[in-house]
Amino acid sequence: MRGFILAIQFLTRFPTPQLRDFDAAELPRSAHWFPLVGLLIGALLATALWLGSRADPWLGALLCLLLWVWVTGALHLDGLADMSDALGAAHRDRARFLAVLADPHLGTFGVVSLALQLMTKLVLLMLLAKSGQYWTLLLIPAWARWGTLVWARLPTLKPGLGERFAWQINPRATWLWGLLLAACSLTSPVLLCAPLCVLAWRQFLLRRLGGMTGDLLGAGIEVVESAALLLLLIPASRFF
Repeated sequence: MRGFILAIQFLTRFPTPQLRDFDAAELPRSAHWFPLVGLLIGALLATALWLGSRADPWLGALLCLLLWVWVTGALHLDGLADMSDALGAAHRDRARFLAVLADPHLGTFGVVSLALQLMTKLVLLMLLAKSGQYWTLLLIPAWARWGTLVWARLPTLKPGLGERFAWQINPRATWLWGLLLAACSLTSPVLLCAPLCVLAWRQFLLRRLGGMTGDLLGAGIEVVESAALLLLLIPASRFF
């Protein structure tokens, strides 16, 4: 359970038991628990969406979004903003891209990407609540965090936390979580397309940027979450 607690501490603001004799090398080994942490986040978000929507779908969406940002500590939004600034300033120059990615200051591209992402999630959550699909939200954070197990095995663009996670990810765990989430998604078959979103982000990282960093993993979580929300609003008959 130690790895599971570390995964919760890294990805969320959930209260957890205090761990003694912490070793930073333990954190990367907790990566295979990320999808389970995603399920916990999804359960909390779905409950908030349902409760708020009993008054109004917009209220449910707002409560859910605020909770989403709080429970994750805006960790992945930070990665999205950093990536957007770097892409906007790099002009396909990899050295420039990495330099801007490492800059802690927030630029115009980052601000715009944050605003667009939050507005996108707010509207999609409202439409999800309006259609009564509250509990399908449960699996979305899990699929997005499963994606990190896939993306982290790409070449590393620079030393950092993303690289250390890549060393510890077991391909067998990735497959097992993928099969489990796919089985759970049979209740909402459109979500069986979520792995395609994960693979699309993998191709973007590989072809456009040549690899991954921790920031790019976080950005991918945000992108896949929004894409999966959009999938839920498309009739399943379009795909199956």
